[in-house]
Order: sequence, then structure tokens, then C-alpha cells
Amino acid sequence: MSPPTDHLDQLCLMTVHAHPDDEASKGAATVARARAEGARTVLVCCTGGEQGDILNPAMDLPEVRERLAEVRMEELAASMEIIGYDELVLLGYRDSGMPGTPANEDPRCFARADHDEAVGRLVAAIRHHRPHVLITYGDDQRGYPHPDHLRVHEISVAAFDAAGDPEAFPEAGEPWQPLKLYYTVWSKARLLAAHERFLALGLESPFGPEWLERPNQDDRITTTVDISEFVDVRPRALLAHRTQVDPESKLWFGLPPEEARTVHPYDEYVLARSLVDSDEVEDDVFAGLRDRVAG
Repeated sequence: MSPPTDHLDQLCLMTVHAHPDDEASKGAATVARARAEGARTVLVCCTGGEQGDILNPAMDLPEVRERLAEVRMEELAASMEIIGYDELVLLGYRDSGMPGTPANEDPRCFARADHDEAVGRLVAAIRHHRPHVLITYGDDQRGYPHPDHLRVHEISVAAFDAAGDPEAFPEAGEPWQPLKLYYTVWSKARLLAAHERFLALGLESPFGPEWLERPNQDDRITTTVDISEFVDVRPRALLAHRTQVDPESKLWFGLPPEEARTVHPYDEYVLARSLVDSDEVEDDVFAGLRDRVAG
């Protein structure tokens, strides 16, 4: 497959996620903003989410359970349309489930996949789509150490370097070097802002000690993206995942919409690698790139 040479003068953002629905909960508004500002947007989804629990009681039906993998792909397509992704890359691995489950022992699952093979698949996607910015999961996942999330980090870091190396994975296409690598972050500041708004409104907060006492990485945040014009994207994209998201969830939808829109309207990231100069504190994942790429 030849690369999209007709887009070489257009900024491109690629995000790498583990399962269908992760693209909705992590950085959806950043992608929507990038797309609205003219960037090309590419989603890499590493697994089919076959092990996802049905968390919406209204969708917990025999006919849904029997075709859950297909349903999750339908949900993903709906979420992508809401967010504004231009392209989807499926790496083709099975959901690994959590440690100790039969799914986690399946040799076809993402966590058991050969490391170099998985890196090679992502390298091929990078070389084909030619992103300038790659967003993935961080190196500190103590809050939610899902095997697939850990593997996403591992292969993304390796692929960021390998994609531009002509001696690495020569069968994966012509080398292309992304210029910036970011890690997604759910900041303590965001959790506290939501928690305090619940209490101020006299509502029970879903953010108990298990949330508020998690290790945080606020001191590592380098990039804070204003998403105030796109705050409705995340809840809409989450609701597209009808099996995975309960519309009655206090965590996602407990605040009235008019209140939720004003609570910490930012997406935050750690700039892990950069091959361009930008300010130490950024407000844009394309900082340092807009003058380099025409269009």
C-alpha cells in the first residue's frame, strides 16, 4: 500500500489505543480540535475489545453477547465519526483481558504477541500514514495496569524510533520519522475539579479514595490543550460505545452537562520525545510544527 502523498503538506496526528472506547475516554477532544483546525487524524486500535464487559444493562442481551466483537466495531465506527477521525488502523490482535483470566493466556492476544511483530505492524501504519505527532499511553500506568495498555506503551515507544530507521523493518515501507511523541494523562487536577464540583452541587461524588489517592503525574505534564470548544465530544463518543458505557454512570455523566462543560476543559499530556523546538510549557500538540508543515 503506497503512502498518501497527496497529504504531505498537511499536519497529521496519530493516536494509538488498546481497545474500542479508549479513543473516546482519552484525548477525544484534542483529536476533534486538531481535525477542526485542518489536521489529518488517524486512529490505531490494537485489539477488537472482545473481552469487554457489557456495562450498560440495556445492552446485556443474548443477541449482543453472541456478536460482541462485531458490535464493538460498529460502536467504534460511530465514535470515530463523532470525534472526527479520518482513518482507522486495526492491528488485529485479540483483547488480552486482565491477568489471571483465560483470555490473557490466549496466544492470539495482544499481551502474548511477539514484540517485534507488533512493533512492525505499528511501524507499517506510521510509515503509511506519516503522522507528525504520535499520542500513546505513558510509562507510568500504576493507576490501571491493563496488559493491553502496557503493551501499547511498549510498542509505541519502539515504533516511534524504528519508523524512521531505514534498517528497521524494511518490509514495512519507506521510513518516516514522527517528530513528537506524547503520553496521555488523567491529571489529579482534573479529578479534584470534578470531585469538588459534585460536592459543591450537593451531589455524591464518584471519585472516592481509590481515585483521589492514585499516584499522579501532574508534575510531568508539559502540554495543556484548551478543549473548551469541544468538551461535548468525549461524552458523545462515549455514548456511542453502547455496550461499554452505562448512560447512567455517575463517573461519566453524573454532573449536569452545563456544569461538566466548565470543569477543567483541558486535555493534558506528557511530551516524551521531541525532534523539534517548542516551549517548555505547551498549549498545542503541534507546537513547533505548524511553521514546518505548509497548509
